[in-house]
Formats: sequence, structure tokens, C-alpha cells
Amino acid sequence: MVGTITSIGMGLAVIGAGIGIGLIGNKAMEAIARQPQAVGDIRSNMILMAALVEGVALIALVLSFIS
Repeated sequence: MVGTITSIGMGLAVIGAGIGIGLIGNKAMEAIARQPQAVGDIRSNMILMAALVEGVALIALVLSFIS
């Protein structure tokens, strides 16, 4: 029973991270289309946010694996 709950938690963490990074990319592309001159700032912020989302997902995976 505990293994099943752990598997569900890991799956949700990965799915949530995938959706989050997809939304970040989507909104960044929309912002670049609206203001092409701000591409550098938008790209750096996009990479930073994607890294933070992946970090949270990694922490969630580790915590679900430990418990």
C-alpha cells in the first residue's frame, strides 16, 4: 500500500513539473511575440523559473521516495 502511494506521489510530481514548465515556455513565447526586443530578459527569466520548478519537483520526488 505504501509503495502505491509513493508511486502516485512521484507521478504527480513529475506531471506537475511537466505542466509547469510547459506553461512557462508557452507564456514566454507569447511575451517574446509581443515584445521581441525583450527576448534576452524573457529568456533568462524563463530559464530561472524552469530551474526552480524542476528543483521543487526533485525535492518532491526525493521526499516521496524517502517516506
